[in-house]
Amino acid sequence: MRGDRFCRACTGRCEAGFTYLGLLILVAILALATSATLTLGSIVQRREAEQRLLEVGAAYRQAIASYLNSSPAGDRRYPGALAELLKDPRYPGVRRHLRQLYPDPITGKNEWGLVGAPGGGIMGVHSLSNAKPIKIAEFELENESFEEAVHYSQWVFIAGPTSRGSSAIGALEGVPPAAAMFAPQNAAPAAAQPPQSILLPNVPGR
Repeated sequence: MRGDRFCRACTGRCEAGFTYLGLLILVAILALATSATLTLGSIVQRREAEQRLLEVGAAYRQAIASYLNSSPAGDRRYPGALAELLKDPRYPGVRRHLRQLYPDPITGKNEWGLVGAPGGGIMGVHSLSNAKPIKIAEFELENESFEEAVHYSQWVFIAGPTSRGSSAIGALEGVPPAAAMFAPQNAAPAAAQPPQSILLPNVPGR
């Protein structure tokens, strides 16, 4: 009898031990699943921010090209500041090349890197983030150099006289103002003025 009671007690303790071990394993599995979910969510958010950066950068590139290509006779130049894309100072009325100044979707700040043009003014923008991009391939033709980038700051959106799109107004109609941003900072091709970063003032869209 005494042996039977001992065996039953031992069996109860073993069962309790297995239950506790099973609970620990379940908790560990749930923790791993939660961690994987958070990581996946972070990657999805980063991809969305990358896509917004490409859209915003393209809008700046087109707006700068529009500014340059619409220069009045004898005053062909790049904008001296991004604010000039909102109201071209070369014309008496309100002439816009961009609806509003957008922030950097990667950093969430209004600070951008600017690429100086050889004759003065701003010919391009880029992000100031040194984070590594997730997207490394399948870029549009004008962004094919981004495939070699190891930092977002190397996604440089440069405008020239033949840049696609003569007007950028409305290019980002679907992008919320809080999610849009300015351009990146990186090596500029043969620029007389080195890339620089500035903190842009808050300028109303209209």
